[in-house]
Amino acid sequence: MPRRSMWLAGLLASAALAVPATAHAADAWPDQKDYFSSLYETSGFLTPTDLDYWNPLVDQSRLTSPYGTSTRIVCSSWRGVLLECWQADRDGNPHKLRALPMNFPALFPDGRPGGGAKHFVYPLWTTGS
Repeated sequence: MPRRSMWLAGLLASAALAVPATAHAADAWPDQKDYFSSLYETSGFLTPTDLDYWNPLVDQSRLTSPYGTSTRIVCSSWRGVLLECWQADRDGNPHKLRALPMNFPALFPDGRPGGGAKHFVYPLWTTGS
């Protein structure tokens, strides 16, 4: 792995670990009536296996998850900006994704209302052992 990629991977891992590690039971899928914004299923995220995920000039939403985009993902949005997302685990149970404070590793903030593209991270959990 090139030195630059190793640095980015280390920084990304540090950012992902900044999300509190807690025992995390399944959440509930969001209900449209509880949201003023729209809810929809999507898989339109860059994941670590996509080369553009690592490109700091690409301003597209990213997802760091053990499931990539292989399981169901439901997001709420307002005027084209993602607000919150949930992802199913292997058993189909929903878990609310955590949004990082910035779309790392993108370098430039998006000027759209709500910040535009975001980086979502699957919640960390412990097995209790």
